[in-house]
Amino acid sequence: MSTHVVVTGSAGFIGGYVVKELLEHGYSVTGVDNHSKYGKVARSYDDHPDYRLIEADVQDTALMTELLAEADHLIAGAAMIGGISYFHTYQYDLLASNERIIASSCDAAIEAHRTGRLQKVTYMSSSMVFESTDEWPSAEGQELRIPPPLSSYGFQKLAVEYFARAAHDQYGLPFTIVRPFNCVGTGEGRAIGDVDILSGNVKLAMSHVVPDLIQKVAKGQDPLRILGDGTQVRHYTYGGDLARGIRMALESPQALNEDFNLSTAQSTTVLELAEAIWRHMKPDEPLRIVHDPPFEHDVQRRVPATDKARDVLGFEATTSLDEMLDEVIPWVVAAVESGTI
Repeated sequence: MSTHVVVTGSAGFIGGYVVKELLEHGYSVTGVDNHSKYGKVARSYDDHPDYRLIEADVQDTALMTELLAEADHLIAGAAMIGGISYFHTYQYDLLASNERIIASSCDAAIEAHRTGRLQKVTYMSSSMVFESTDEWPSAEGQELRIPPPLSSYGFQKLAVEYFARAAHDQYGLPFTIVRPFNCVGTGEGRAIGDVDILSGNVKLAMSHVVPDLIQKVAKGQDPLRILGDGTQVRHYTYGGDLARGIRMALESPQALNEDFNLSTAQSTTVLELAEAIWRHMKPDEPLRIVHDPPFEHDVQRRVPATDKARDVLGFEATTSLDEMLDEVIPWVVAAVESGTI
């Protein structure tokens, strides 16, 4: 019998990469997703014989308990999540909803571990737990020594990690925490919502910075508008690399009750990212930039230590930014042309 994994948020951005990775490595997967972020979407693995999608809300604890009773692993990825405009627009909603989602997930997992065969929960946290740091790179454990995040999104992601450790300390529920840094890939569409955010003449998709910059260029924005002075540092990491790291964290005995930053080691400023996107899309035209005021919680430096994931899991992100853009730009351009972004 193949190892069975329940993945919450399976139709989401990172979730899509995770499910594909697991299926390619012989796992059977049950996905749980209520399509609240993008609406109903088709994924390449929807008809895979070892995949089943349950269209439901993870806050249904009874359903989650039933699903986990026959599972070996849970990857807890369901959450309200988006780019900086998204988590500023829905500050309360994502805090309240994500707390309910993680509590339901843990309640069900505690019961399934006690009475069933559930071995471990792999929790999807975020680089935003390091939001308030003033030293870099951010190493695992630093999140417990620095001030808590100021944004409700970062604060809630730190709470996810507290849920993981508390469920282990009180109920013996094994865990691994993974922190993806700045995922880049295909599959991130326009967020469903009742609020429009404009950047110049372009309505943002409230996705992450890469698809939002690509759609601006695709829609003819010139000069290109970016938030702040562009010196903000990020580590743009390919979704396929992150999925591989998550699978390795799920599998590794050395990952038991540990936490890992999953990221490329390459630093890139937002201005460098904008230049790379422009070079791919309009190589014969000069780039002109307009600097818009940044959001309140626009972290200036997000730089992870990556040695623990390398040394313990054997994980390194290998996809370059240019390789990511070669894949993502055509996908976003097609989505713009079809009207989905």
